Amino acid sequence: MKKYDSIKIFENPVLEACTHVHPIIPLILWVPVAIYWGISGQTTYSLSLGEMLSWYAIGLLVWTFTEYILHRYMFHFPAKGPLGKRFVFLFHGLHHDDPNDPTRLVMPPVPAIIIMALLYGLFSLMVPARYLEVFMSSFVIGYLCYDYIHYATHHFKMNNKVGRYLKKFHLQHHFRHEKAKYGVSSPLWDIILRTMTGPKEEEH
Repeated sequence: MKKYDSIKIFENPVLEACTHVHPIIPLILWVPVAIYWGISGQTTYSLSLGEMLSWYAIGLLVWTFTEYILHRYMFHFPAKGPLGKRFVFLFHGLHHDDPNDPTRLVMPPVPAIIIMALLYGLFSLMVPARYLEVFMSSFVIGYLCYDYIHYATHHFKMNNKVGRYLKKFHLQHHFRHEKAKYGVSSPLWDIILRTMTGPKEEEH
């Protein structure tokens, strides 16, 4: 198989290597974490099946909102200065410049761990301690769904009806050049917050 000709963004080979991620890495990193949090949360607090199902549903819903907010306001932040623009480019602009690079479609481990740690701290202020680990287990599962739906929209045909819809939805975000369609695993918040369509981005 021919090696993909990726855009080089760092002269330092170590830094450059850190920007490339094999798609199996998120599974290896986060599945054990999700399992641990789910088991620990249930056994520590003897949660009922109803509590588990309720908080898993809440965790998945909150993930879809978090995904939307991060994508819309962080990944597409309208930076003005060179440092801000460089940050946005490294975090997400690179993906828009080269959306089919298979080594840059899932989140690298270091920023993923940092973001997850920050979100854990934020959610610990809002979610009762009794349910926090189960909530985070579900939240991580939502993140993994996002990562692999994102990968699939760029690299697989996706023959089922839902898959075809998500693929078309995400590719429209890339190629219509408008401020719209920020959801990847779900269009829910684009519908609620009315970003199914939007104005053209200034750079286009």
